[in-house]
Amino acid sequence: MNKLQNISISDYNYMLPQGKIALFPLDQRDNSKLIIYKNGIINEGVFKNIAQSIPANSLLIYNETKVIQARLVFQKDTGAKIEIFCLEPVSPTREIQLAFNQKSYSIWKCMIGNSKKWKIGDLVKNFVYNKRKYKLIAKRKNQLDNTSLIEFKWYPEDLTFSEILEISGLVPLPPYLNREAVESDKIRYQTVYAKNNGSVAAPTAGLHFTENVFNSLKEKKIQFEQLTLHVSAGTFKPVSSPTIKDHQMHTEQIFIKKNTIKKILQNINGNIISVGTTTLRTLESLYWFGVKLIINDYFLDEFFIEQWFPYDKKYLSKHKQDFTKISVKDSLSAVIKYLDKNNLNTLTGTTQLIIVPGYEFRIAKGIITNFHQPKSTLLLLVAAFIGKDWKKVYEYALSHNFRFLSYGDSCLFFNKLKTND
Repeated sequence: MNKLQNISISDYNYMLPQGKIALFPLDQRDNSKLIIYKNGIINEGVFKNIAQSIPANSLLIYNETKVIQARLVFQKDTGAKIEIFCLEPVSPTREIQLAFNQKSYSIWKCMIGNSKKWKIGDLVKNFVYNKRKYKLIAKRKNQLDNTSLIEFKWYPEDLTFSEILEISGLVPLPPYLNREAVESDKIRYQTVYAKNNGSVAAPTAGLHFTENVFNSLKEKKIQFEQLTLHVSAGTFKPVSSPTIKDHQMHTEQIFIKKNTIKKILQNINGNIISVGTTTLRTLESLYWFGVKLIINDYFLDEFFIEQWFPYDKKYLSKHKQDFTKISVKDSLSAVIKYLDKNNLNTLTGTTQLIIVPGYEFRIAKGIITNFHQPKSTLLLLVAAFIGKDWKKVYEYALSHNFRFLSYGDSCLFFNKLKTND
């Protein structure tokens, strides 16, 4: 067992008063307060001025996933309301983009609210779209541990499942907001650059960006690249076990274009800034996929990074080459070679990677992020990135009236690697 698996989650706890949690966003996205942490020093600013704190010629990478209206509310004849929260597709495809384009039926893994009131029978939801009446039917196929497999059918069959959710679903606000979604959440719980349907939670670091912010970054010759990680509901799952070794990390789908990987490769000696923890996990997963390719002489059936793969030093060191020392250049070059060999322009896969204190980051030198829940894997990632000073940063934020969690204020952290100013 790797010693990092024995990290006590109680060491990553802090007191978060309810009043510090932002229940609604600010009127203007880029008016959020901003903490800048670099070389052990904390400074405070406003997000609209973030370009002043990012070195010129940096490469900014963001997640262009789009939040889906994943909550479907059905009302039984008895009056009981049953909520179905769509998590991930199961059949006829697990590939999320294809699942959204599915017509007539789709089976999803879902969480069920008020499940005790739904013991038998199907649920029916009627709605009108473009003056046409539609019927959505939900059938419970299997009961899993904390979820169920739900088969959806709809009539007429001309709509895609993506359209079904967009028309009749609700915004999947984080549970800690403890409020119903309002109309404005459809816009504000979404980044301005959201493009690819698939997330049931927003990549919240991106919620602060506006066209004006992008323009100010361009003036400093900062470049941009995009990737996609579809955020799952597991991102809100707190670590409930005493040590992190017993925490089951969620699996999420990722998509990275070959040209983006080439751009990262061109900038590995510069300043790569990750917008959000989702982007950072994707970048690190990309590195480890390259390592896997080298280890397996490019014979891999899928791109999947297991939760503890990077920490398995015995496995990574038992070969003739010490695979813990593979450079980012060699890793990403291996990925590009793999894509060329298979005539692919986009790398598609899944990651279960958990990033904990003691992890060595390979690609990003900075991260833009929000403030995260106590005892969460996201807080563990932040602690891995900036070390024990995460406590100092969070204490500063709490004592200086920063707003916390998804609709809260923002941070710009630089890690131990020296930035090229």
